[in-house]
Amino acid sequence: MRVLIVDDEHLARALLREYLSSHPDVDIVGECANGFEAVKAIGELDPELVFLDIQMPKLDGFEVVELAGSKPHYVFATAYDQYALKAFEVHAIDYLLKPFSRERLAQALAHARLRRPESAQAGQLQAVVQDAAQRRGYLERILIKDGTRVHVVATSSVDHIEAQDDYVQVSAAGKAWLKNQRMSELEAQLDPQVFIRIHRSWIVNVGAIARIEPASKDNYCAVLKDGTRLPISRSGYQKVRELMR
Repeated sequence: MRVLIVDDEHLARALLREYLSSHPDVDIVGECANGFEAVKAIGELDPELVFLDIQMPKLDGFEVVELAGSKPHYVFATAYDQYALKAFEVHAIDYLLKPFSRERLAQALAHARLRRPESAQAGQLQAVVQDAAQRRGYLERILIKDGTRVHVVATSSVDHIEAQDDYVQVSAAGKAWLKNQRMSELEAQLDPQVFIRIHRSWIVNVGAIARIEPASKDNYCAVLKDGTRLPISRSGYQKVRELMR
């Protein structure tokens, strides 16, 4: 079993490496000290199982899963958030609560060996990520994978978001990025007091709006501070009026 260890603490990685050394079917293909390294390593090393810390700087464990995808199995390791751990059990994703014993690690490995069909695992993993995102509150940053690069865009800097089939185009500070995510899913993760769905294809940051202008009879558009003009549907117009009062 090809295993990747991801933890920002050197001692935690060393302990996992020591415990795993007693399992002859385990091949440790790499170690990572942060989430950015982990996303790159998962893509390049193709591990079957990732031991993944949750509390890490730059990218946390859930964000790593969002970017790296559901091909490998994940065993989360954490010293916090017992509410989240309960969700992992419900969705059949194992976890290690620090500090953990050799026996507990062996149980996690045994669980990983009983691999489920990839389609079932992907659905369970996506549910875990979405549950975790809801518990953490509204997004403070949007992660966008561009080849081997990862862009971290603060939501406070986002001016507007456009739906493009199964993608969204996120525009912030004069730049734009494509993210493989449906508009409805991203909308649910954004603070509704800041971001409004003004049209089926558009979400706007209220703080970026300079004014609302009539576009034609019974139709309006939002003029942003940078001059961008976005269409507003009838339902979107009511939302804007209520929020901008």
